[in-house]
Amino acid sequence: MKAIPYGISDYEKLINNNCYYVDKTKYIELLEIPSNSYVMFLRPRKFGKTLFTSVLENYYDINKKGSFDKLFGETYIGKHPSKLKNSYYILRFNFSGIDTTSEETTINKFKEKVTASIQDFIDRYKIDFYINPELSAEGLLNNLIIAFKNQKQGEKLYVIIDEYDHFANELLGFRTKEFKNLISKNGKIRKWYEILKEGTESVIDRIFITGVAPITLDSMTSGFNIISDLTRDREFNEIMGFTKEELIKIMDSQEINKEKQEELLPIMEENYDGYRFSKEAEIKIYNSNMCLYFLNEYIKYKEIPEELVDTNIASDYSKIGNMLRLCRNENRLDIIGKTVSGKGILTTLIRQFNPEKSFEEAEMVSMLYYLGYLTIVGERLGKVELGIPNKAIKEIYARYFLKILEEDTNLKINEKQYNEILEEIALKGKIDKITKLVEEYLSNLSNRDFIGFDEKYIKIMFYCILMNFEMYWVKSEMEIKRNYPDILLIPRDLNNNYYSIMIEFKYLKKGEENKLKEKQEEAKEQIIRYSNFEEIKSLENLKKFTVVVVNDKIYVEEV
Repeated sequence: MKAIPYGISDYEKLINNNCYYVDKTKYIELLEIPSNSYVMFLRPRKFGKTLFTSVLENYYDINKKGSFDKLFGETYIGKHPSKLKNSYYILRFNFSGIDTTSEETTINKFKEKVTASIQDFIDRYKIDFYINPELSAEGLLNNLIIAFKNQKQGEKLYVIIDEYDHFANELLGFRTKEFKNLISKNGKIRKWYEILKEGTESVIDRIFITGVAPITLDSMTSGFNIISDLTRDREFNEIMGFTKEELIKIMDSQEINKEKQEELLPIMEENYDGYRFSKEAEIKIYNSNMCLYFLNEYIKYKEIPEELVDTNIASDYSKIGNMLRLCRNENRLDIIGKTVSGKGILTTLIRQFNPEKSFEEAEMVSMLYYLGYLTIVGERLGKVELGIPNKAIKEIYARYFLKILEEDTNLKINEKQYNEILEEIALKGKIDKITKLVEEYLSNLSNRDFIGFDEKYIKIMFYCILMNFEMYWVKSEMEIKRNYPDILLIPRDLNNNYYSIMIEFKYLKKGEENKLKEKQEEAKEQIIRYSNFEEIKSLENLKKFTVVVVNDKIYVEEV
């Protein structure tokens, strides 16, 4: 039985350790067409970018001719090899982990990364080259290209750059001034790419660049305008991440029977699926790292992992905050509100970001798309429609939304409060404690915060608190015959007689108190109508509530 390759991004190591490989080598054929000689390909973190670049490295490396059958014999490309296999000298760079404390440290660490890659290159291919410590990163690259051309006449380089934007993401989120300096017309990073482009006129035959967001492309474009961005090309939608079919094959390889697969697949689908990177694509993609984490834990302990979200990704929610701070003219609560409410956001996706311009909503939601916090869910009016891909990402938004509330109100929910809320809901079928907590939040918000405030925000407050309770399915506006109950709380384990909860929300602004009874009746009529649907009728121990908010006061009625 082949092992689950969780945490392995080195293709040769994966094969030598007898790990299962989801075969993506058919895309090598597509990448070899002439128009794809210099490629940029972006995907969110933990989607297998580094592993794919390692596949390319092992396939094209002239030094690995003798191990081709061992490495690729079982793959598509091994059975259909191209003329270019094992025909290049591979020059590989990885720009992750660069210290961005200051502009100086960024430049120094960038040069260290370049130096380490060049050292590895000259060692592997026995190139006679002196790494002059006095030279800049662009000077070292330029001299290497000259030395290679002189010593390996007629031979070609394949340049692979992984995480090209990692340090730039960090700078953009924290220190935009340093970011602009580095990639401006006279910036060190931009000059390095200009040297790379010049190399394509002599010995650099192919380039493959990966990253997360195109935040440096606009500033580099005049110095590096040869790149083809295949990020949203329909042919490459499934090049990274897993399809459902591929996921089933992994489980088959682990001898997980069909009955157990039927139990595991819905959990993985709810938490890890839902990504679509091209509006023309029909197949949705699972986050590969999250799936491997889940299966690795399941195989190890023979039970579904208690923590469904890998901590490496769960901790990334802080990056949402860093990027939202770039949004100059939009209320960050409004952007979060639009996403968590579950309604699609129509936008034109930005292909290249210019840090000289302020981030409006289009830039913001596009950035969230590239980071994997939104995905393409449809197309309307000639624009793409973006939405949250899955429950795991929704939980990240929920935690960040609560973080904003805590900052704005100076209130923090402690573990004791969460436990008391959960106990009251599950064992008593009441919502008094969560209602009181939301009321506290409302009473501590400033008048400025209530500008543009509506029912959506109240629902999100409840939803984000409830999302912390793993023992419940939390459904927001679940469609039932074209009807949409605001919140439906269903126990995951139906054998313990825990209560289910259905809530319908209404909101009145200050000065509209006289409409309270009218809104309560409206909410009551809706919730009674929902109750007649079979999907709701079948829920045992269901409690139904109307919640009407008047400015910062909440009125609850059980129906």
